[in-house]
Amino acid sequence: MSKLLAALIASLFASVAMAQASAPVATPAVTKAETKADKADTKAMNSEAKTDVKADDKVNKAEMKASKKKNNAAADASKTKAKAQAKVDKADASDKPKAEAKAEKKAADANADEAKTDVKADTKVAKAKADAKSDKTKAAIKTDKTKAEGQADVDKAAAKQ
Repeated sequence: MSKLLAALIASLFASVAMAQASAPVATPAVTKAETKADKADTKAMNSEAKTDVKADDKVNKAEMKASKKKNNAAADASKTKAKAQAKVDKADASDKPKAEAKAEKKAADANADEAKTDVKADTKVAKAKADAKSDKTKAAIKTDKTKAEGQADVDKAAAKQ
């Protein structure tokens, strides 16, 4: 029985020893290529992050500017309508219908101007968002390219062994 057990244990150790393939030793060229690739990857990812932050800042600035323009346009429209209504209130009874017609026209013009300003502001924000997305995509592509080039260099160095 002990011979059988000894044979089983010996075969176990032999199979374990054979199953362990010796890991390929990294040559200095491979190590250097990996280090260079890692450094380039890190630099590319940092650059991509900076680009993302800048793009987001541009979008935020465009949105704030658009909001300010919209608020100013609304205030201007309200002021114009108030002036027109004040003229209606001051008008004599005989001139009131004419003054009301003028006030309605001024109010319509003020509303149209406000709407135009809103559309222009929204268009600028949409453009800023599209530009930001484009910048982010370009940065991501550049990062992916850098990673692929680094991996190719590592593979090339490993193949030369």
